[in-house]
Amino acid sequence: MNIAFFLLPKQEVVCVTLDSTLRQTLERMEYHRYSAVPILDAEGRYAGTVTEGDLLWYMKSRPELSFADTHRVPLREVPLRLDHKAVRIDAQMADLIALVKVQNFVPVTDDMNRFIGIVRRSDIIDYCAGVMMEQGLLPGKGKTGTPAAGDTDGRQT
Repeated sequence: MNIAFFLLPKQEVVCVTLDSTLRQTLERMEYHRYSAVPILDAEGRYAGTVTEGDLLWYMKSRPELSFADTHRVPLREVPLRLDHKAVRIDAQMADLIALVKVQNFVPVTDDMNRFIGIVRRSDIIDYCAGVMMEQGLLPGKGKTGTPAAGDTDGRQT
């Protein structure tokens, strides 16, 4: 299986840049209702992932910083608590699965480390669940389109 099969392209991903302000980042995350977003540098390379927690801890550690002043703080000044790893587009599925176990999404880069999109954990889980249902390993519709063994209408009885 190729990682590209699961790729949500860059054009469809909400990102911020290292030059974004704390306020811009907060507003973008709030508007899209995301708890984490990828950060890109000026050349479009993946620079990390910022989380709500990163922003909250930054503000908590600076009681003198009011929300009104968050437009003066560049995102590059906010420490990232977690090191969200990226995979290259030509990486093995095992590498992707290892990361998706601990990250809600996995950033994907090309051979020049430019950000090209993400793979969402939910897409991997949906794919695996579909394969398992097809093989009759999960309740639901099996290969024949009929409910799996011990299943009457797609629900466990």
